[in-house]
Formats: sequence, structure tokens, C-alpha cells
Amino acid sequence: MINRIRDIRHEKGMTLAELAEACDPPTTAQTIGRLETGMRNLSIKWMDRIAGALGVDPETLVRSEGTVRAQVVALLGETGPEALTAQRDALLPTELSGDDIRVVLAIEASAGEYRAGDQLWLRQIASDDAGMAINRDVLVPKKGGRFAFGRLIDRQAGRVGVLPLGPGQKQQVIEDPAWIAVAEMLVRRL
Repeated sequence: MINRIRDIRHEKGMTLAELAEACDPPTTAQTIGRLETGMRNLSIKWMDRIAGALGVDPETLVRSEGTVRAQVVALLGETGPEALTAQRDALLPTELSGDDIRVVLAIEASAGEYRAGDQLWLRQIASDDAGMAINRDVLVPKKGGRFAFGRLIDRQAGRVGVLPLGPGQKQQVIEDPAWIAVAEMLVRRL
């Protein structure tokens, strides 16, 4: 089995030291480096600690040698595309999610910045945590199996206000939503 700790750490923008510090309990950058390179055995206990620090599922850290994955081959920076010194596995949206529950909203008709055919990946949060989603696009369940979608513009005890994306639409107020899903990733075919 090949471990993917380095690839995931790079995708998350973490250094060895930051990952080591994020482990519970904290460890050293040298230990993380040895685990990444295979110089130290990656036990289930280590997988749990590192996966927790990276916010991913433990099984995401390993893959079989026969698995073919899409590769990140270049980075687009201010001066244009630049080749990586070493290719790395691309991570799927589900692999970046960790323990968060994700829902997907399929866009059938263009609205705001979203186009028909897009998929919007959202992370569910408790309605009590709605304050962190102000001015973000959200999907909120309503009574009767319906939903409100748009910009979260208001949060008061027991209710939230969502402004739909279409022009001239009025704010929708949802009482006691079971959860709120915050937009995190847009998947668009070219």
C-alpha cells in the first residue's frame, strides 16, 4: 500500500510542522516525514491521528498500487502554468471532506453565477452555527420537503433569512431549519 499523506498535506496547504502540531497528541515534523516516505510504518493508530489532523477519512491516506488516479501535473500561478517537480495524485471532493456530511445541489437552470449542468457541493452544518455562513450561498430545508437556496443574509434565534439568486426576488425566512448546507465547491464541465 502506498500512503498519500504528502499529497493530501500539500492539497491542504500544510507544512510538516503544521501537520505534526495538528495531530492529537502533537508529534514532530520528522515523524510525519518518516511516515510520508515509508521510513516508518503507518499503523492504524497513526492513520487515525493523521487523518484527524488533515480532516479526512483514514482510508483516504492509503491506496493500492494498482489504482490509477488523475495526476496534478502543473500549478497555475501569477506567471502562468508551472510544472511540478513531482506529480501527485489529485484528490476527489469526497476525499477532502473528512467527517463532514456533504450534499450536492444539481443546477438545472442558470441562476446567479451558477450555470445549467453545474454541481454545487455543500457542507452541512447545524442551524446553530449559521452565523459562520452569513454572506455565503446556502441550501436550507423547508417544511414539506422543499428547500430554499441563495445567499444567507440574516440569522436570528430559531430562523434564517435567505436571499434567492434571481433578480427581484424577496428574502425567504425559514423557521427552525434542521440544518444548513454551505456551498464549498463548484464542479463545472467545460
